[in-house]
Amino acid sequence: MSKQINVALIGNPNTGKTSVFNALTGLNQKVGNYPGITVEKKEGICKLPRGVKAHIIDLPGTYSLNASSLDENVVIELLLNKNDKDFPDIAVVVSDVENLKRNLLLFTQIKDLEIPTLLVINMADRMSYKGISLDIDYLEEHLQTKIALISTRKNEGINNLKNLIANLKDLPIKPCLNASEIDQDYFDNLRKAFPNQLLYKLWLVITQDVNFGKTDRNEIGAVANFKTKSKADLKRLQQKETIKRYQFINNVLKKGQTIDISQAKDLRTKLDRILTHKVWGYTIFFVILLTIFQAIYDWSSIPMDFIDTVFASLSEWTKNMLPSGAFTNLLAEGIIPGLGGIVIFIPQIAFLFLFIAVLEESGYMSRVVFLMDRVMRRFGLSGKSVVPLISGTACAIPAIMATRNIESWKERLITILVTPFTTCSARLPVYLIIISLVIPEGRFLGLSYQALTLMLLYLIGFGTAVISAYILNKILKIKSKTFFVIEMPNYKLPMFKNVALTVIEKTKSFVFGAGKIILAISIVLWFLASYGPGEQFNNAETIVKAEYAPQNLNEEDLKQKIASHKLEHSFIGITGRAIEPAIRPLGYDWKIGIAIVSSFAAREVFVGTLATIYSVGSDDEATIKNRMAAEVNPILGGPLFTFASGISLLLFYAFAMQCMSTLAIVKRETNSWKWPVLQLVIMTAFAYIVALIAFQFLK
Repeated sequence: MSKQINVALIGNPNTGKTSVFNALTGLNQKVGNYPGITVEKKEGICKLPRGVKAHIIDLPGTYSLNASSLDENVVIELLLNKNDKDFPDIAVVVSDVENLKRNLLLFTQIKDLEIPTLLVINMADRMSYKGISLDIDYLEEHLQTKIALISTRKNEGINNLKNLIANLKDLPIKPCLNASEIDQDYFDNLRKAFPNQLLYKLWLVITQDVNFGKTDRNEIGAVANFKTKSKADLKRLQQKETIKRYQFINNVLKKGQTIDISQAKDLRTKLDRILTHKVWGYTIFFVILLTIFQAIYDWSSIPMDFIDTVFASLSEWTKNMLPSGAFTNLLAEGIIPGLGGIVIFIPQIAFLFLFIAVLEESGYMSRVVFLMDRVMRRFGLSGKSVVPLISGTACAIPAIMATRNIESWKERLITILVTPFTTCSARLPVYLIIISLVIPEGRFLGLSYQALTLMLLYLIGFGTAVISAYILNKILKIKSKTFFVIEMPNYKLPMFKNVALTVIEKTKSFVFGAGKIILAISIVLWFLASYGPGEQFNNAETIVKAEYAPQNLNEEDLKQKIASHKLEHSFIGITGRAIEPAIRPLGYDWKIGIAIVSSFAAREVFVGTLATIYSVGSDDEATIKNRMAAEVNPILGGPLFTFASGISLLLFYAFAMQCMSTLAIVKRETNSWKWPVLQLVIMTAFAYIVALIAFQFLK
């Protein structure tokens, strides 16, 4: 039976830790959340020599064990808790060859916890390029460890790394230096008060917002003969500790590392001057964004059309091949369209994550965050908020998940709450069909009125998100540390393996996260649309045949009339009728009401619901448009879809929280129902008021 060991991958951000994780685990990895918190947990399995199996945890990036964010707290709490099932048998500290001095601060701290610690020096392929040479034997001797010199880009040194992990018993657990010298008396007293506890663990409990075992900082302060220190004194001691560690690191690197500056070739400074420029930086970013979204819509249209056709054919085939009955109808009209509603968005989401992964891997995304911080800060957002707001144009679900790297809870919460205002791809089918119905043909400065309307809806969404953030920043009385630190990593060519794994993991997360909810709602909607109370539903066939007897309708038309009658008197039809008085002032009838209710599952359901309501057997868009264009307003007469009602509907969908999946994700990310409920109520009320004003003004 093979033995399993726990391996913790730890390191500063941008050291290539994810690349090491991917090199060791490949596709044998999964992403979840730590219990009770929203920090992402990545873990995977790796086979090591001599039948050893490694359970590898990729911990969030941290600069030191002096925590300043939720992510960094996770690292400390795991390293302090020996009872945790994920407590590491070995800590693998990943550093990069160009920032070795800074990376070694974290390494020396972890060594003080007396966990077997291995040092990985990544990006070894850049050593000759940067004029760096290392004396590995000298470094191993003075850092009290083994060193794996690797290059994940060239796949060099990975087997040696696996061997060193498998031989973890050969790693010394002795600390590199005696950090307690910063205040010998204080640490001697601490040692006497808790003779059975590791000194550096006690120090972390005293200085950090973490606990371990049964000891917490209040207990330490209550122990007799132990004199506690004020917060200011502890902060000064922390600074002394950092200085002492860097003095040790400098002394080791004086002999262990040589840098020949004359050999260093660097384009980075020149590129940074252009890409973070006050004018050109924003221009280049805007051009890149336009290119990305144009590519997303162009490239995804073919696979999306294919998926649409496949699911429509599958639904039709199920109806024809299986015996007729409730189960067949559930499959053909509930489950298969529900699955199709999830799968159809995979191409757009995969392409979006492909572009974001390429921008992050290349090092450009850090420049974007730095650039946008100047603008976002004025509205109560962080520069890092720009990534979720951009991602929101594909889907709000992964966009909200992308807020996890915002350190300030207030800025993160505001970003989560305003992201659904940005126009997502699910609104696009609604926009396109309504625009084609109510916006006339014609051009202004070479651009069609319809294209300009669509662009305006995107701008309105983004503008509302930013203004809402400004208001929330003034209203929310949340005390939260606000600081902005962003590291500018070196530019590099993205690694295909990293990009591919990111796209697969994120897309999988969407499919299984939002997918389960969309599928469940689709089944519920099918039930509500397929069944109803009373005689009007149960005797629909008899009633319709009697009503249309004089007209001699053919069998197909009669079937459609019966289906329409049943839908009107089904549970969902009754719901539509019930809400009609509330939506009539917006220019909508009960049928649009049903579409609005059903599209709460997912906005894109709106068009499909109207297609069913208007008795359209075909998915042909022109047929749906013709039916919708011919629909008569029961109160005012004339067409139902006028310029006034169309604009009202577009604005309603621009602002309303018409997405149950997004609410579920907001609940998961905030660990509370308070925020998604407020979001639903406020956004829907705002959408209603704006749509009401628009219709009443334009009619």
